Amino acid sequence: MRLPRRAAITRSALATGSIALATAMVLAGCGSRAGDTEAAGAESCVDTSGSTIKVGSLNSLSGTMAISEVTVRDAIKLAVDEINAAGGVSGKQIQLIGEDGASEPTVFAEKAEKLISSDCVAAVFGGWTSSSRKAMLPVFESANSLLYYPVQYEGLESSKNIFYTGATTNQQIVPALDYLKQRGVKSLYLVGSDYVFPQTANRIIKAYAGANGIEIKGEDYTPLGSTDFSTIVNKVRTADADAVFNTLNGDSNVAFFREYKNVGLTPQAMPVVSVSIAEEEVGGIGVQNVTGQLTAWNYYQTIDTPVNKAFVAAYKKAYGANKPTSDPMEAAYVSVYLWKNTVEKAKSFDVKAIQDNAGGVSFDAPEGKVTIDGENHHITKTARIGEIRPDGLIYTIWESPGPIEPDPYLKSYPWAAGLSS
Repeated sequence: MRLPRRAAITRSALATGSIALATAMVLAGCGSRAGDTEAAGAESCVDTSGSTIKVGSLNSLSGTMAISEVTVRDAIKLAVDEINAAGGVSGKQIQLIGEDGASEPTVFAEKAEKLISSDCVAAVFGGWTSSSRKAMLPVFESANSLLYYPVQYEGLESSKNIFYTGATTNQQIVPALDYLKQRGVKSLYLVGSDYVFPQTANRIIKAYAGANGIEIKGEDYTPLGSTDFSTIVNKVRTADADAVFNTLNGDSNVAFFREYKNVGLTPQAMPVVSVSIAEEEVGGIGVQNVTGQLTAWNYYQTIDTPVNKAFVAAYKKAYGANKPTSDPMEAAYVSVYLWKNTVEKAKSFDVKAIQDNAGGVSFDAPEGKVTIDGENHHITKTARIGEIRPDGLIYTIWESPGPIEPDPYLKSYPWAAGLSS
């Protein structure tokens, strides 16, 4: 079917216990409420006495997720450079210390511990997969430090030590499902990577489908980094669903979409809606393999506003005219400014002062104005459905009337009752 267009003290002693707990959380999966750890008394080695303040960036610069995360690191650096050029944060220049999470959750936990206890950073910006976030979460809670996480995720979580600047479920997945339902989709096939985000996202999708008369014709998972999709794509083809909901991550998308096209599946016959493919990934997949396919995000490079045009120009000036901007890197860029604005509102780099003053802090972002919810540490986001065009860019074909308040536990949706238990 064709969907119609629409216009000075260290905490190294914490490392072993924190990483062990991180691993346990990854194995346990998701759906549990974070933030129960009381670490308000944890000692901080952050030095605020000089003219600089340290922050960390922690992204996969190697491994299967590097295709997505290098650009996030670049966006964090762009924000830091801009802030420094404008006078810094509360008069202090930001010193950025970068680490490679290497696409491995345990490495993310280890590097987070290093940044907090050895480098003494005031905040860390980064992470992508939910497995990496869940691995880092107990490290930040135990040390009472701050992580700014920039990627859309499956929701059903909140922590006083994490600020979530990507979309939660009601700001991306639910609007995407509403969009499909409104356009007559009666059946879906679910394809995802085999880890926390796709599994939980698909639990939510199935709950929505059950309440909205949508049939799930199949559900398949494959390990991160998988490149053989012949079996899965053939199952998709024979299932003959109205659309595919894709939660694959990283370079697995390259193999999936190439195989999808090879067997003759088209956006007109069976469109794919993806929630982890942005402009950066389109080039790696090959635009010829994804032209006409759909995405659900909150930001696209093509947003036609002065703020976004200035952001795109600054990014291309810093990293090259052929480098696109994308939703996760925009959310990472925004996260640095939200931290800055919160610090300056609190008049302090202290973690508790930032937590106490975060509510209502806003930023005129490239995606539109965003505001922090002080209770759940998520931000308001405008939902957008986009279509990939032959120029490799994604164009908005639908957007929500305005920013959507974050509802990470889906409390406002009766069909989601019990999902967070």
